Amino acid sequence: MLVSDFDYNLPEERIAKYPPKERGSTRMLVLNRRTGEYQDSYYCSLDQFLHAGDVLILNDTRVMQSRLFCTLPDGRERELVVLEKHGDSPQRVMYRGKLHDGDVLAVKGSHDTRVKITHILGNGIAEVESDIPLADLAEKYGTVPLPPYLHRDATESDKARYQTVWANEMGSAAAPTASLNMTDELLSRLRQKGVIIKYLTLHVGLGTFLPIRTDNVEDHEMHSEWFHIPDDTIEAIKNVKAELHRIETTHATKNPDEEHFVSLASPRIIAVGTTVARTLEYYAQTGQVSGEDDIFIYPGFHFQIIDALLTNFHAPKSTVLMLASAFAGWEHLHAAYDHCVTAKYNFLSYGDSMFIC
Repeated sequence: MLVSDFDYNLPEERIAKYPPKERGSTRMLVLNRRTGEYQDSYYCSLDQFLHAGDVLILNDTRVMQSRLFCTLPDGRERELVVLEKHGDSPQRVMYRGKLHDGDVLAVKGSHDTRVKITHILGNGIAEVESDIPLADLAEKYGTVPLPPYLHRDATESDKARYQTVWANEMGSAAAPTASLNMTDELLSRLRQKGVIIKYLTLHVGLGTFLPIRTDNVEDHEMHSEWFHIPDDTIEAIKNVKAELHRIETTHATKNPDEEHFVSLASPRIIAVGTTVARTLEYYAQTGQVSGEDDIFIYPGFHFQIIDALLTNFHAPKSTVLMLASAFAGWEHLHAAYDHCVTAKYNFLSYGDSMFIC
């Protein structure tokens, strides 16, 4: 399976450069992954496609303001992006510009805060030490780490809009973008309908920034990211699976009409974003509810937990596009993407979304 197989035409003008004026006003394509049929809708209408008993799972990570502007003693400017922390391991940054072991950088905006480069790891990554915890330093003096394809610096509005409305657990180097258009009002309507809302944490990390550098999909190695799934989320998942088993046992039949009824009546686990999907499927494979998640999902993968996926439109040849392809089927997904390009949907982090069910 080649990385080049997962390519499509994405015109530059279809990439959303800024968030929509109003959170939640974006469009949403609804794709039936079994038939390939799709329909145009809106993100704010998500509640129309869910029913009582469904479990909607959100990532409650909080994005660090991890982009730091620094200077070397001779005045040369350097840029650091603080990466997610992994347990007791040394703090790491991505850097732009030439640096060496032992370099000490002054953080712009601070009076006397220093970051020391302790070890250059290669590929623009370095281990560092700082006067105060780097996450605190980034939150005080950093800016929003917008994706590089936006080709712009963060504005004041990005501080709020490149963050979910429920962001809580500090630690991500990038946003779980499928959730950026979720609003408190939509969550309220979902709860009123009987949809169960649960959370987990996955700190989006280095892998988000790295392109696939292999020709064969199977040769790519995913960067690990820290995750935690609370007990009440695990319990909700188990309850849905038990109820699904009960319904299937009660209505076991070869009658196509009754099979369709069972499908409609069954509660579902709905992942909001590829970060949630990866975390849940890693739990399904390992039984781990906390730790380091390095699962790579691409076509041929057998999903054990999620029944539906709300996700953004992803860049060509990306790992997240491959995950969506594994869930929907590349043929169905590619056709849907072509439609959305023609229909002038907006793509990538600040763009529109797709509900694959």
